[in-house]
Amino acid sequence: MTDKAHTPWLEQLRSDGYCIIPRLMPDATIAGLDADLEDAFEKTPTGKGDFYGRRTQRFGGLLRRSRWASDLVLQPLVLAIAREILGDACDKIQLNVAQAIAIHPGEIEQFPHCDHDMWAGRKGDHEYLLNVIWPLTEFTAENGATRIYPGTHKQVIESLDQLDDPIVAECGPGDAICFLGSTVHGAGPNHTNTVRRGVVIGYSLGWLKPYENLWLAYPPQIAKTFSPELAELAGYIQHRPNLGNFEGQCPSILLRGDVPDYPQATDGLRPDQEDAVREFAEAQRYRS
Repeated sequence: MTDKAHTPWLEQLRSDGYCIIPRLMPDATIAGLDADLEDAFEKTPTGKGDFYGRRTQRFGGLLRRSRWASDLVLQPLVLAIAREILGDACDKIQLNVAQAIAIHPGEIEQFPHCDHDMWAGRKGDHEYLLNVIWPLTEFTAENGATRIYPGTHKQVIESLDQLDDPIVAECGPGDAICFLGSTVHGAGPNHTNTVRRGVVIGYSLGWLKPYENLWLAYPPQIAKTFSPELAELAGYIQHRPNLGNFEGQCPSILLRGDVPDYPQATDGLRPDQEDAVREFAEAQRYRS
């Protein structure tokens, strides 16, 4: 992915806290994903609680529900943007969520919020999250299109009274609505008689606990079918140094056909750490 391709979107994200990239995914991919999710949409109940929405459906695990979901997760331009936004604060990025959302007629406006408030760490030093909403149906002001509050990623919002008018992310299937975890947003109300469907794919810092429990959503027998890049995003990679290991090894060992009963604990360090540890260890051996 060239700088020329993603730089304008990065600039808008950093300036406004969001961007809408048009026609990023083929119609056939979106239609295939929507068709694969039809059964889950039919069976999933609406939410319990005013945040999730009492007339809104939500379900995750999209990578096990449709082969088309991986095309969204691995979209090259989006991944390049995510790695640029998050890469200064982590060794690896991870998939934070792959969730489908359907807003039914009569749903009210969602409480405006920042998604990075899931984590209790200090905010403002770096971004925690990049979310991408992929419409499965047209998003309009009338049917619940996401409302985004530009510039709020640079502000400390302590009261809803501080918010200016939002932009309404009106767009359609194939478009990508990208926004930072620090940007205030919320789903709009659905005043129509049709359902608004979309998918949210989120990427977060690799050392955070993800919104969606990846190892339950994609256990080894499912992750074995993923490409190496997709498996890494789904949690089957160590975040150096040694974070998220299995028996002292990278959890990708579980995707092999010959997992030993007693794996050999193996350092998973950054190059600078390897050099420091090696130098120290060699000095100790020399003294011995």
